Amino acid sequence: MLRLSKLTDYAVVVLARLEAEGGVQTAPGLAASSGIAEPTVAKVLKALGHAGLVEGLRGARGGYRLARPLAGIPLSEVIVAIDGPIALTACVDGATGGCETETLCPVRGRWDPVNQAIRAALSAISLADLAGPRSASCAGHAAPRPATNATATNPTRAKPALQPAAE
Repeated sequence: MLRLSKLTDYAVVVLARLEAEGGVQTAPGLAASSGIAEPTVAKVLKALGHAGLVEGLRGARGGYRLARPLAGIPLSEVIVAIDGPIALTACVDGATGGCETETLCPVRGRWDPVNQAIRAALSAISLADLAGPRSASCAGHAAPRPATNATATNPTRAKPALQPAAE
């Protein structure tokens, strides 16, 4: 099973709260509004700052703010900032030394297209796509937004049914 770490999940929540609250927010304020423990919020903010996703401001009115809008932050960047490079196996992208059977492995290097597809999919999802209205069933997490393709938002733009070819 592929699963993101809790810290990555918390990072998405913190970034969504930063946008929802607007302006500069403190770690204690974000902890209170997100329901995540303050030390965890501080740890997440530090990692996000190192990755350039948030900016830290010092001084009496200091805190953190988004470096760019959520629509400009792909989910893949958050994952890399918190968990490191996205890699399904130890030998993906030509890496060596991560597996004791790499010299005999019949699938060595064949995971690369799968890994690239997953990276592309995660890069195509922005945090704005994830940060929708709050759901009562998932306190502290943003509910996903509804589909935005043309047929979902405008049924009159649905593609016509295929017609049988005339003989």
